[in-house]
Amino acid sequence: MYYVNREQIAVRLDAIAEIAAALDVLADQWQGTLLEGLAQERALHLAIETVTDVGSFLIDGFILRDASSYEDIIEISGEAGAFPADMQSTLIELVQLRKPLVQDYYVWERASLHPLSKTLSTLLPEYKQAVEDYLDREL
Repeated sequence: MYYVNREQIAVRLDAIAEIAAALDVLADQWQGTLLEGLAQERALHLAIETVTDVGSFLIDGFILRDASSYEDIIEISGEAGAFPADMQSTLIELVQLRKPLVQDYYVWERASLHPLSKTLSTLLPEYKQAVEDYLDREL
């Protein structure tokens, strides 16, 4: 029997609506201001943390193979069927932004809209639904 912490997964998945909405507004109204740049950084960072936290909970709960990186978390949870295969490359691209956002923030281009900002506003809610469907199926 598996112990999957559905409560903690749900808390994180519930944050997706606000993150996606923020990215959507930023993408639609982008003017390249400092405030928009900082808001975009934070929204992308929250998106990264959300999908990696959810993936880690799935890996731990379903006793999947250990992840050695953020990319690995996405690959392992994707292989388990937690989300459609066509999402995987975009989610990997997202988690690869963690180092630039967290460690190399001083060189991040804040005046530019990152291409993932618009993509994630629709992909994240789809990811949320896919994970919820996966949990219902598996549990």
